[in-house]
Formats: sequence, structure tokens, C-alpha cells
Amino acid sequence: MEPKLSRRAFGALALSTTVLAIPKLGRATTQVYANPSLLVEPEDLAKTLSSMPDVDFVLVDVRPREEYDAGHVPGARHLDPNAVVAKQSPVPGALQSFADIEELLGNIGISADRRVVFYDDRGGFHAARMLWLMEYMGHRDVAVLNGGWSSWLEVGGTVSTDPEPYDTAVYQAALSPRRHASAADVLNHRNASDAVLIDVRPTKMFDEGHVPWAVNIPWAKNLGENGRFRSTDELLAHFEANGVTPENDVIMHCQNGLASAHSYVALRLLGFPRVRVYHRSWAEWGSDPALPKATS
Repeated sequence: MEPKLSRRAFGALALSTTVLAIPKLGRATTQVYANPSLLVEPEDLAKTLSSMPDVDFVLVDVRPREEYDAGHVPGARHLDPNAVVAKQSPVPGALQSFADIEELLGNIGISADRRVVFYDDRGGFHAARMLWLMEYMGHRDVAVLNGGWSSWLEVGGTVSTDPEPYDTAVYQAALSPRRHASAADVLNHRNASDAVLIDVRPTKMFDEGHVPWAVNIPWAKNLGENGRFRSTDELLAHFEANGVTPENDVIMHCQNGLASAHSYVALRLLGFPRVRVYHRSWAEWGSDPALPKATS
């Protein structure tokens, strides 16, 4: 049966992104992200599924098929983690055509008016790429499961190995260009007074070659020791220490569009209004002899 969501259940998911921070004095304070609906906490998902099983949102597991078959969140549909990647492209990680991606989404029952929650077990790479891609395609209600599959197991979430029946849908994108950057955009962005280009790759990769005006802020520092996104204060302090504030016009890139989407989610959580992903990233830039490069 196709699941249906009441507004009450939808609200429970949308408000499930409170982060508990423990200051030095030991007093617990509650902090909420500027865009809390982009995250779903595993504890809240577990409560929602147990108390309101007929929920009307689409939960998508973007781990490899064999991992999904071995166990997944009840009701989750499967999408191959690289399903949106072009099979033949000179640029590794380049996206398929939007028509192909629309078909992929429709085949697992996603339409433009439904809330969608993605999860993986790779530090959030694939789930974050899907969140960014959905926002680029104009989707207004998309989230990631904070901490992914590992966090679901840690909170004692139910595991299913059953096939999950669902209806198909028709997905129609309404592209939002402000979410995406090209190599030309990166070049044109260079001299703007409020522009920041973030390279989120590990420092070793950055040192071996990078865009000359990029600042290196590795994606892994978005996460706390528990594998979930750090608190609002921690993330803001982290980015501000590297010269990045909500007033900046931010473009970010990585090697092939995965890790940059993770940092995109971090800045979107904080409410940064101008954040774009150069999804072809260093895979394209580093292989083009006409584009400037530097080493450290």
C-alpha cells in the first residue's frame, strides 16, 4: 500500500533536527539549525515509523544493493549510489541527463511534491549528493538521515530484509541554477569581493593540486565523533575560522562532486543563502590544461 503522511507526521520529521550541545559548564542547551528540515534524526525517524507507520514520505537507501538486501530501514526504497552518474563521460562523476534522472526518481515513486529522505553508510556522501541534486532540480522538501545507516543501528532501529512495494510516479524537475556552478562560473567568481571557493578534499590532495584561489576546508570536519553533523555553533565557528561567513557567495568543489555536496548540506543547514556546487570539480578542472592550477 502506498504510504500516506498526515501533517502531524510530516511535522515530526521536519522538526527532528535539534542538536544537543554540552557547553563547558555542563549545562545542556538546545540548538536548532537555520534550515532544520534538511536533517532527520534517527531517533525521531524511529518514533515516527513505530507510532505512525503509514507515513507519506519517501525514504531512500543509497547504499550498494547487496547492503540494502542484507538489511535496511523498514519502508526504504533502494537507489544505487551511482545511479545518477553518467556511465560514459570524460569527467568521472558527471551527472546523467536530467531526463534520465527524472525517470530514475519516478521509478521509485518520487514526485516533485513529496518529502524525500536519503541515507547511506559512507559518511553521508551519497545522501548529500542526492540532497544537493534534488535541490538543483528544484525539489523543495528533501533531507538526509543524520549519521546514516550506522546511526540507525546505534539507536536500535528496526531492520528489514523484506522487499518494499511502492508505486511509480512521474517526476518533473524545475531547475534551480543557483545551486550549481560550472568551471566558467568558478573563473568569473574569482574577483568578486564576497566570493569564496572552498575545496573540501583532504589536505594532502589539496596540496598536490588545487585551484589557486581556493581555500581548503576538508569535508570530514563537518561531522562530530558520533558521525553526525556538528552543532550550529561548532559549524559556524569552524567555517568562520577559515574566513567563510553567511555573507559570502560560496562555491565548493571536491574531486568528483560527492564530498562537496556534504559541505553544501552543512552550509545549507546553517542558512547560508548563496551556496553552489561545482559538481564536475577537480576531475574536470585538474585535467584541463587551460585552467590555472597551484600546488602547496
